[in-house]
Amino acid sequence: MDSPLQFHGRVVLITGAGRGLGRVYALAFAERGASVIVNDLGGDFKGVGKGSLAADKVVEEIRRKGGKAVANYDSVEAGEKVVKEALDAFGRIDVVVNNAGILRDRSFSRTSDEDWDLVHRVHLRGSFQVTRAAWDHMKKQNYGRIIMTSSAAGIYGNFGQANYSAAKLGLLGLANTLAIEGRKNNIHCNTIAPSAGSRMTETVLPEDLVQALKPEYVAPLVLWLCHESCEENGGLFEVGGGWIGKLRWERTLGAVVRQKNQSVTPEAVKANWKKICDFDNASKPQSVQESTGSIIEVLHKLDSEEEISPNPTSHATSTASPGFASAIGYKLPSYFSAYTELDTIMYALGVGASLKDPKDLKFLYEGSSDFSCLPTFGVIVAQKSMTSGGLAEIPGLPINFAKVLHGEQYLQIYKLFPRAGELKSEAVIADILDKGSGLVIILDVHSYSGKELICYSQYSLFLVGSGGFGGKRTSEKVKVAVAIPSRPPDAVITDNTSLNQAALYRLSGDWNPLHIDPNFASLAGFEKPILHGLCTFGFSARHVLQQFADNDVSRFKAIKARFAKPVYPGQTVRTEMWKEDNRIHFQTKIQETGDIVISNAYVDLLPPSRISAKTHPENF
Repeated sequence: MDSPLQFHGRVVLITGAGRGLGRVYALAFAERGASVIVNDLGGDFKGVGKGSLAADKVVEEIRRKGGKAVANYDSVEAGEKVVKEALDAFGRIDVVVNNAGILRDRSFSRTSDEDWDLVHRVHLRGSFQVTRAAWDHMKKQNYGRIIMTSSAAGIYGNFGQANYSAAKLGLLGLANTLAIEGRKNNIHCNTIAPSAGSRMTETVLPEDLVQALKPEYVAPLVLWLCHESCEENGGLFEVGGGWIGKLRWERTLGAVVRQKNQSVTPEAVKANWKKICDFDNASKPQSVQESTGSIIEVLHKLDSEEEISPNPTSHATSTASPGFASAIGYKLPSYFSAYTELDTIMYALGVGASLKDPKDLKFLYEGSSDFSCLPTFGVIVAQKSMTSGGLAEIPGLPINFAKVLHGEQYLQIYKLFPRAGELKSEAVIADILDKGSGLVIILDVHSYSGKELICYSQYSLFLVGSGGFGGKRTSEKVKVAVAIPSRPPDAVITDNTSLNQAALYRLSGDWNPLHIDPNFASLAGFEKPILHGLCTFGFSARHVLQQFADNDVSRFKAIKARFAKPVYPGQTVRTEMWKEDNRIHFQTKIQETGDIVISNAYVDLLPPSRISAKTHPENF
């Protein structure tokens, strides 16, 4: 057998630890070396009264066995005081088990405001207050384990427990969000729904069953979920009587009740009701992204003649089929994009060009004698061929747009952009790669003015969760990213992005609400709207052009970049550059955090002696 799980050096706070489950948790943690804070207000199961006896008895029992423990008698609503007890006694806090609870059982029609509010204050607000007080300490130490205690009543509902069941399901939602937010700081949060004999279950379970459901049968799960070696995060477990089971959400395949150019009617819902409620071939969404992604996919496909599937996981079996291979070589519909001097000026402002630098005037003033379009404007033109809906139409390649990440970008300039004009972009699926955790679509886009090739773009689009179909991992068609030199940079430029940077950049045509709508950004897992990756790309390219080509756009040949992390508007970008002949290697960081946001990047410049006034040579 594996060695026993130990908690030496860990500080564990358990609320409601004076009796029942909490008492058993406290004894078990202490027995395995943890320092324990035994919190208990000392009232009855209805939340009436207070006292120190319950907590003191558990502390005495732990100490008598050689363990370390202190008592705390505060209400969980005073979370700061409860956590302070742990910090004062042991100097840190590693584990929080939110176990405190009361009951005010009434049928719904008889539930008073007091019955409702008190149950929610103890269960939901109390768990929030205690966990919030511990949260920053856990983040600073880059470690934490949190347990929320839900119940079968919260999951399934139960007569006479409307207040209790609502609070208990609220705890599950809180835990799920904490699991997401805490992941980067090694803070795990899981939820249990225990069936165990206690003062509370005595009111709803027969006496013989209460005796059979010992708290000792629940504690082992809690200890495992709170151990440093346990990687479980965001799980929901029912437990009791020596049995443990994990729960997950399930969703039907569903039905699309909206038709092209027609309104949705209740009759259409009625006609599709059997299909809407049919759990055959059901999906099991595990995140907000998976949940909303299927709806986004429907919106993109609605105008297509293909059958629409609102179930993103229904495509899982197709990943092993030759369907993906058949998509290679598929040409998206040609896209015509007209632009004016105003559009190129708007783009320049979007990527940080400013009159603070007089040399930027040529990008911002149409009356300038050397008025020029920034070379990276080419990605704006090419991108429109994708965002016009063509990607959703690729046969054999179902795309869930909520799972698409922009991995890498290449751009090569063949001819300087006219001041204004119309470009035709032709896009083709150059290759599809299997990266295991996802697949990569290599999309080549050639943009023409009339018959003249102006620029060529290559987009590497990563589709999360679509890999593992047995495809190739590399392709000779990919423009390869190149590692930076192993020496200090030759030049560094820092530039402040404004809080309005994303709002400004999106006016060039990238309308993704991820970059402007806080609610949408939250659904995608970000604290707030993020800056477009291609906006940061434009900042960096402008820095290279400024530092090594004196803003001479005719010297700009090509750029390749890999997107590593997001940038938030208002942060400072730092472009570090290395010159090696006519190739300028660079990486871009966030000045405030040091995080690399663009990596393995380079810009190829034409040597001054080889510059043509109108056309770039294809090779140099």
